[in-house]
Amino acid sequence: MMTGFMPGLELSRRFYAEAVRPALDTAYPGLPHAAALVGAGSEVLGFDTPRSADREWGPRLHLFLTPADRVRLAPRLTAALTGLLPADFRGYPTRVARAGDAAPRLQVVVTDVGRWFGAELGFDPRREPGLLDWLATPWQRLAGCVGGEVFHDDLGELTAVRERLAWYPRELWSYVLACQWQRVAREEGFMARSGEAGDELGSAVVAGRLARDLMRLCLLARRRYPPYAKWLGSAFRRVPGTAEIGQGLARVLAAPSWREREEHLCAVYRRVAGLHNRLGLTEPLDPEPRALAGRPFRVLGAERFSQALLSRVTDARIRGLPPVGCVDQFADSADVLEHPARARAAARALLGLPSAA
Repeated sequence: MMTGFMPGLELSRRFYAEAVRPALDTAYPGLPHAAALVGAGSEVLGFDTPRSADREWGPRLHLFLTPADRVRLAPRLTAALTGLLPADFRGYPTRVARAGDAAPRLQVVVTDVGRWFGAELGFDPRREPGLLDWLATPWQRLAGCVGGEVFHDDLGELTAVRERLAWYPRELWSYVLACQWQRVAREEGFMARSGEAGDELGSAVVAGRLARDLMRLCLLARRRYPPYAKWLGSAFRRVPGTAEIGQGLARVLAAPSWREREEHLCAVYRRVAGLHNRLGLTEPLDPEPRALAGRPFRVLGAERFSQALLSRVTDARIRGLPPVGCVDQFADSADVLEHPARARAAARALLGLPSAA
Protein backbone atom coordinates (compact mmCIF):
# COMPACT_ATOMS: atom_id res chain seq x y z
CA MET A 1 0.00 0.00 0.00
CA MET A 2 1.27 3.46 -0.79
CA THR A 3 2.77 5.35 2.15
CA GLY A 4 1.19 8.75 1.43
CA PHE A 5 -2.53 8.84 2.07
CA MET A 6 -4.66 10.17 -0.78
CA PRO A 7 -8.29 11.05 0.11
CA GLY A 8 -10.70 8.62 -1.50
CA LEU A 9 -12.45 11.25 -3.57
CA GLU A 10 -9.19 12.30 -5.21
CA LEU A 11 -8.20 8.65 -5.65
CA SER A 12 -11.48 7.86 -7.40
CA ARG A 13 -11.28 10.99 -9.53
CA ARG A 14 -7.89 9.85 -10.83
CA PHE A 15 -9.08 6.27 -11.17
CA TYR A 16 -11.78 7.41 -13.56
CA ALA A 17 -9.54 9.75 -15.56
CA GLU A 18 -6.49 7.51 -15.80
CA ALA A 19 -7.95 3.99 -15.87
CA VAL A 20 -11.73 3.68 -16.20
CA ARG A 21 -12.29 6.25 -18.94
CA PRO A 22 -9.56 4.83 -21.20
CA ALA A 23 -10.90 1.30 -20.62
CA LEU A 24 -14.43 2.46 -21.36
CA ASP A 25 -13.31 4.12 -24.57
CA THR A 26 -11.57 0.91 -25.58
CA ALA A 27 -14.54 -1.36 -24.86
CA TYR A 28 -17.41 0.91 -25.94
CA PRO A 29 -16.08 4.09 -27.55
CA GLY A 30 -18.45 7.03 -27.37
CA LEU A 31 -20.83 5.37 -24.92
CA PRO A 32 -22.94 8.12 -23.25
CA HIS A 33 -22.53 7.93 -19.49
CA ALA A 34 -22.03 9.71 -16.22
CA ALA A 35 -19.30 8.81 -13.74
CA ALA A 36 -19.37 9.75 -10.08
CA LEU A 37 -18.48 8.80 -6.53
CA VAL A 38 -21.72 9.07 -4.54
CA GLY A 39 -23.65 7.22 -1.85
CA ALA A 40 -22.22 5.52 1.23
CA GLY A 41 -18.65 5.88 2.41
CA SER A 42 -16.66 8.36 4.47
CA GLU A 43 -14.77 9.48 1.37
CA VAL A 44 -18.01 10.67 -0.25
CA LEU A 45 -18.39 13.29 2.49
CA GLY A 46 -14.66 13.95 2.73
CA PHE A 47 -14.24 12.45 6.20
CA ASP A 48 -11.92 9.57 5.32
CA THR A 49 -8.51 9.19 6.96
CA PRO A 50 -5.75 6.56 6.68
CA ARG A 51 -7.84 4.42 9.05
CA SER A 52 -10.57 4.24 6.39
CA ALA A 53 -8.33 2.20 4.11
CA ASP A 54 -8.69 -0.91 6.27
CA ARG A 55 -12.32 -1.57 5.28
CA GLU A 56 -13.67 -1.81 1.70
CA TRP A 57 -11.94 1.42 0.73
CA GLY A 58 -10.08 2.27 -2.44
CA PRO A 59 -10.53 3.45 -6.01
CA ARG A 60 -14.21 3.07 -6.86
CA LEU A 61 -17.03 4.82 -8.69
CA HIS A 62 -20.44 4.49 -10.31
CA LEU A 63 -21.04 4.47 -14.04
CA PHE A 64 -24.54 5.66 -14.93
CA LEU A 65 -25.90 4.66 -18.34
CA THR A 66 -29.26 5.26 -19.96
CA PRO A 67 -31.82 2.65 -18.78
CA ALA A 68 -31.76 1.00 -22.21
CA ASP A 69 -27.94 0.82 -22.29
CA ARG A 70 -27.85 -0.51 -18.73
CA VAL A 71 -30.19 -3.39 -19.62
CA ARG A 72 -28.32 -4.07 -22.86
CA LEU A 73 -24.73 -3.66 -21.68
CA ALA A 74 -24.30 -3.88 -17.89
CA PRO A 75 -23.00 -7.48 -17.57
CA ARG A 76 -20.84 -7.22 -20.69
CA LEU A 77 -19.48 -3.81 -19.71
CA THR A 78 -18.64 -5.00 -16.20
CA ALA A 79 -16.85 -8.02 -17.66
CA ALA A 80 -14.96 -5.85 -20.13
CA LEU A 81 -13.81 -3.42 -17.45
CA THR A 82 -12.83 -6.29 -15.17
CA GLY A 83 -10.56 -7.58 -17.92
CA LEU A 84 -9.12 -4.19 -18.86
CA LEU A 85 -8.57 -2.52 -15.49
CA PRO A 86 -5.47 -3.24 -13.40
CA ALA A 87 -5.67 -5.28 -10.19
CA ASP A 88 -4.57 -2.22 -8.28
CA PHE A 89 -4.40 1.51 -8.80
CA ARG A 90 -1.97 3.79 -6.98
CA GLY A 91 -1.27 0.95 -4.56
CA TYR A 92 -4.89 0.12 -3.72
CA PRO A 93 -6.87 -2.91 -4.99
CA THR A 94 -9.55 -2.24 -7.56
CA ARG A 95 -11.42 -5.41 -6.56
CA VAL A 96 -12.84 -6.11 -3.11
CA ALA A 97 -14.45 -9.24 -1.66
CA ARG A 98 -17.51 -8.55 0.47
CA ALA A 99 -19.53 -10.92 2.60
CA GLY A 100 -21.25 -13.47 0.38
CA ASP A 101 -19.03 -12.84 -2.65
CA ALA A 102 -17.48 -15.88 -4.30
CA ALA A 103 -14.59 -13.73 -5.56
CA PRO A 104 -13.43 -10.12 -5.30
CA ARG A 105 -15.56 -7.73 -7.35
CA LEU A 106 -14.53 -4.72 -9.37
CA GLN A 107 -15.39 -1.51 -7.54
CA VAL A 108 -17.12 0.01 -10.55
CA VAL A 109 -20.91 -0.17 -10.33
CA VAL A 110 -22.72 -0.05 -13.67
CA THR A 111 -26.27 1.24 -13.20
CA ASP A 112 -28.71 3.96 -14.30
CA VAL A 113 -29.97 7.00 -12.41
CA GLY A 114 -33.50 5.77 -11.70
CA ARG A 115 -32.38 2.33 -10.59
CA TRP A 116 -29.56 3.51 -8.31
CA PHE A 117 -31.40 6.40 -6.65
CA GLY A 118 -34.54 4.30 -6.30
CA ALA A 119 -32.59 1.71 -4.29
CA GLU A 120 -30.67 4.33 -2.30
CA LEU A 121 -33.60 6.58 -1.41
CA GLY A 122 -36.73 4.50 -1.88
CA PHE A 123 -38.10 6.79 -4.64
CA ASP A 124 -37.13 7.97 -8.09
CA PRO A 125 -35.94 11.62 -7.88
CA ARG A 126 -36.11 12.12 -11.62
CA ARG A 127 -39.57 13.42 -10.78
CA GLU A 128 -40.13 16.19 -8.24
CA PRO A 129 -39.98 14.65 -4.73
CA GLY A 130 -43.19 14.78 -2.70
CA LEU A 131 -43.60 15.39 1.04
CA LEU A 132 -43.18 11.73 1.89
CA ASP A 133 -40.04 11.47 -0.24
CA TRP A 134 -38.40 14.38 1.57
CA LEU A 135 -39.52 13.52 5.08
CA ALA A 136 -38.93 9.76 4.90
CA THR A 137 -35.37 10.00 3.54
CA PRO A 138 -32.63 10.00 6.19
CA TRP A 139 -30.18 12.88 6.16
CA GLN A 140 -27.22 10.54 5.74
CA ARG A 141 -28.70 9.18 2.51
CA LEU A 142 -29.44 12.64 1.14
CA ALA A 143 -25.93 13.79 2.07
CA GLY A 144 -24.42 10.83 0.22
CA CYS A 145 -26.50 11.49 -2.88
CA VAL A 146 -25.54 15.16 -3.17
CA GLY A 147 -22.01 14.74 -1.80
CA GLY A 148 -19.03 13.18 -3.50
CA GLU A 149 -18.35 14.36 -7.03
CA VAL A 150 -19.52 13.89 -10.60
CA PHE A 151 -16.45 13.27 -12.75
CA HIS A 152 -18.27 13.20 -16.09
CA ASP A 153 -21.88 13.58 -17.21
CA ASP A 154 -22.77 13.85 -20.87
CA LEU A 155 -26.29 12.59 -20.12
CA GLY A 156 -27.11 15.45 -17.71
CA GLU A 157 -29.61 13.40 -15.72
CA LEU A 158 -27.35 12.70 -12.73
CA THR A 159 -26.43 16.36 -12.38
CA ALA A 160 -30.09 17.41 -12.57
CA VAL A 161 -31.12 14.92 -9.88
CA ARG A 162 -28.35 16.05 -7.53
CA GLU A 163 -29.41 19.66 -7.98
CA ARG A 164 -33.02 18.72 -7.21
CA LEU A 165 -31.98 16.98 -3.99
CA ALA A 166 -29.49 19.62 -2.89
CA TRP A 167 -31.81 21.03 -0.21
CA TYR A 168 -35.37 21.09 1.05
CA PRO A 169 -37.94 23.38 -0.59
CA ARG A 170 -38.22 26.63 1.40
CA GLU A 171 -41.36 25.89 3.45
CA LEU A 172 -40.33 22.31 4.11
CA TRP A 173 -37.00 23.63 5.40
CA SER A 174 -38.91 25.88 7.82
CA TYR A 175 -40.95 22.90 8.98
CA VAL A 176 -37.89 20.70 9.58
CA LEU A 177 -36.14 23.54 11.42
CA ALA A 178 -39.25 24.13 13.53
CA CYS A 179 -39.33 20.46 14.49
CA GLN A 180 -35.67 20.56 15.46
CA TRP A 181 -36.34 23.55 17.72
CA GLN A 182 -39.26 21.58 19.16
CA ARG A 183 -36.89 18.77 20.12
CA VAL A 184 -34.83 21.28 22.10
CA ALA A 185 -37.97 22.73 23.67
CA ARG A 186 -39.08 19.31 24.93
CA GLU A 187 -35.90 18.71 26.93
CA GLU A 188 -34.31 22.08 27.70
CA GLY A 189 -35.68 22.10 31.26
CA PHE A 190 -34.60 18.56 32.14
CA MET A 191 -30.86 19.13 32.47
CA ALA A 192 -31.11 21.46 35.47
CA ARG A 193 -33.99 19.58 37.06
CA SER A 194 -32.08 16.30 36.99
CA GLY A 195 -29.05 17.99 38.51
CA GLU A 196 -31.07 19.70 41.23
CA ALA A 197 -32.49 16.28 42.15
CA GLY A 198 -28.94 15.01 42.70
CA ASP A 199 -28.66 13.13 39.41
CA GLU A 200 -25.54 14.62 37.85
CA LEU A 201 -25.14 11.66 35.52
CA GLY A 202 -28.69 12.05 34.22
CA SER A 203 -28.13 15.80 33.90
CA ALA A 204 -25.01 15.19 31.82
CA VAL A 205 -26.89 12.73 29.59
CA VAL A 206 -29.61 15.31 28.91
CA ALA A 207 -26.92 17.91 28.18
CA GLY A 208 -25.40 15.53 25.65
CA ARG A 209 -28.79 15.05 23.97
CA LEU A 210 -29.28 18.81 23.80
CA ALA A 211 -25.78 19.26 22.38
CA ARG A 212 -26.56 16.77 19.61
CA ASP A 213 -29.85 18.48 18.79
CA LEU A 214 -28.21 21.92 18.72
CA MET A 215 -25.42 20.71 16.44
CA ARG A 216 -27.97 19.25 14.05
CA LEU A 217 -29.95 22.48 14.26
CA CYS A 218 -26.91 24.50 13.22
CA LEU A 219 -26.26 22.20 10.27
CA LEU A 220 -29.87 22.47 9.14
CA ALA A 221 -29.76 26.24 9.51
CA ARG A 222 -26.71 26.28 7.21
CA ARG A 223 -28.47 24.07 4.67
CA ARG A 224 -26.41 20.96 5.33
CA TYR A 225 -27.83 17.49 5.86
CA PRO A 226 -26.53 16.27 9.25
CA PRO A 227 -24.63 13.00 8.87
CA TYR A 228 -24.99 10.08 11.25
CA ALA A 229 -23.33 10.04 14.67
CA LYS A 230 -19.81 9.06 13.63
CA TRP A 231 -19.39 12.15 11.46
CA LEU A 232 -21.65 14.68 13.19
CA GLY A 233 -18.81 16.51 14.94
CA SER A 234 -16.67 16.47 11.80
CA ALA A 235 -19.49 18.01 9.77
CA PHE A 236 -20.27 20.55 12.47
CA ARG A 237 -16.67 21.80 12.56
CA ARG A 238 -16.93 22.68 8.88
CA VAL A 239 -19.98 24.91 9.27
CA PRO A 240 -18.95 28.58 8.99
CA GLY A 241 -19.64 30.66 12.08
CA THR A 242 -20.07 27.80 14.56
CA ALA A 243 -16.60 27.64 16.14
CA GLU A 244 -17.71 29.44 19.32
CA ILE A 245 -20.86 27.32 19.53
CA GLY A 246 -18.68 24.22 19.34
CA GLN A 247 -16.37 25.53 22.05
CA GLY A 248 -19.37 26.29 24.21
CA LEU A 249 -20.82 22.82 23.74
CA ALA A 250 -17.46 21.30 24.67
CA ARG A 251 -17.61 23.26 27.92
CA VAL A 252 -21.18 22.06 28.52
CA LEU A 253 -20.14 18.44 28.14
CA ALA A 254 -17.03 18.86 30.32
CA ALA A 255 -18.80 20.68 33.15
CA PRO A 256 -18.78 18.74 36.46
CA SER A 257 -22.03 20.20 37.81
CA TRP A 258 -25.45 21.10 36.47
CA ARG A 259 -25.06 24.76 37.42
CA GLU A 260 -21.92 25.05 35.29
CA ARG A 261 -23.64 23.14 32.48
CA GLU A 262 -26.51 25.59 32.62
CA GLU A 263 -24.18 28.60 32.45
CA HIS A 264 -22.37 27.27 29.38
CA LEU A 265 -25.58 26.07 27.76
CA CYS A 266 -27.13 29.53 28.08
CA ALA A 267 -24.14 31.01 26.25
CA VAL A 268 -24.65 28.45 23.48
CA TYR A 269 -28.38 29.22 23.31
CA ARG A 270 -27.65 32.90 22.70
CA ARG A 271 -25.37 32.09 19.78
CA VAL A 272 -27.71 29.54 18.19
CA ALA A 273 -30.60 32.00 18.55
CA GLY A 274 -28.45 34.62 16.86
CA LEU A 275 -27.75 32.20 14.01
CA HIS A 276 -31.50 31.71 13.61
CA ASN A 277 -32.15 35.44 13.54
CA ARG A 278 -29.59 35.92 10.80
CA LEU A 279 -31.45 33.48 8.56
CA GLY A 280 -34.33 35.93 8.18
CA LEU A 281 -36.90 33.12 8.09
CA THR A 282 -38.88 34.75 10.92
CA GLU A 283 -38.96 38.06 12.70
CA PRO A 284 -35.97 38.47 15.06
CA LEU A 285 -36.56 36.69 18.37
CA ASP A 286 -35.09 37.55 21.78
CA PRO A 287 -31.95 35.40 22.16
CA GLU A 288 -31.78 35.78 25.95
CA PRO A 289 -32.45 32.73 28.15
CA ARG A 290 -35.28 33.06 30.65
CA ALA A 291 -36.70 31.33 33.74
CA LEU A 292 -38.58 28.08 33.21
CA ALA A 293 -42.20 28.44 34.34
CA GLY A 294 -41.35 29.95 37.71
CA ARG A 295 -38.61 27.43 38.51
CA PRO A 296 -35.04 28.61 39.17
CA PHE A 297 -33.74 27.15 35.90
CA ARG A 298 -32.76 29.06 32.78
CA VAL A 299 -33.80 27.93 29.31
CA LEU A 300 -34.05 29.56 25.91
CA GLY A 301 -37.75 29.01 25.43
CA ALA A 302 -37.04 27.12 22.21
CA GLU A 303 -40.72 26.64 21.42
CA ARG A 304 -40.86 30.33 20.46
CA PHE A 305 -38.56 29.60 17.54
CA SER A 306 -40.57 26.57 16.48
CA GLN A 307 -43.85 28.48 16.52
CA ALA A 308 -42.38 31.45 14.67
CA LEU A 309 -41.14 29.19 11.87
CA LEU A 310 -44.42 27.31 11.57
CA SER A 311 -46.36 30.57 11.47
CA ARG A 312 -44.59 31.45 8.21
CA VAL A 313 -45.59 28.22 6.47
CA THR A 314 -48.43 28.79 4.00
CA ASP A 315 -48.66 25.31 2.43
CA ALA A 316 -51.73 23.72 4.05
CA ARG A 317 -50.28 20.21 3.65
CA ILE A 318 -47.18 21.14 5.64
CA ARG A 319 -49.12 23.16 8.22
CA GLY A 320 -51.26 20.08 8.84
CA LEU A 321 -48.31 17.82 9.69
CA PRO A 322 -47.61 16.90 13.33
CA PRO A 323 -44.54 18.68 14.80
CA VAL A 324 -42.30 15.64 14.57
CA GLY A 325 -40.40 16.42 11.38
CA CYS A 326 -38.47 14.02 9.18
CA VAL A 327 -37.49 10.45 9.94
CA ASP A 328 -34.16 11.42 11.57
CA GLN A 329 -36.06 13.59 14.05
CA PHE A 330 -38.40 10.89 15.32
CA ALA A 331 -36.46 7.65 14.72
CA ASP A 332 -33.02 6.85 16.11
CA SER A 333 -32.57 3.23 15.07
CA ALA A 334 -29.96 2.44 12.44
CA ASP A 335 -32.07 -0.58 11.54
CA VAL A 336 -34.79 1.83 10.43
CA LEU A 337 -32.65 4.57 8.92
CA GLU A 338 -30.51 2.20 6.85
CA HIS A 339 -33.52 0.62 5.16
CA PRO A 340 -35.50 2.97 2.86
CA ALA A 341 -38.66 0.83 2.94
CA ARG A 342 -38.73 0.84 6.75
CA ALA A 343 -38.05 4.56 6.92
CA ARG A 344 -40.84 5.26 4.45
CA ALA A 345 -43.27 3.01 6.30
CA ALA A 346 -42.49 4.72 9.62
CA ALA A 347 -42.82 8.22 8.15
CA ARG A 348 -46.00 7.41 6.27
CA ALA A 349 -47.65 6.02 9.42
CA LEU A 350 -46.53 8.75 11.80
CA LEU A 351 -47.11 11.70 9.48
CA GLY A 352 -50.33 10.35 8.01
CA LEU A 353 -49.09 10.74 4.46
CA PRO A 354 -50.23 8.67 1.46
CA SER A 355 -47.62 6.84 -0.58
CA ALA A 356 -47.75 9.46 -3.36
CA ALA A 357 -47.70 12.54 -1.09
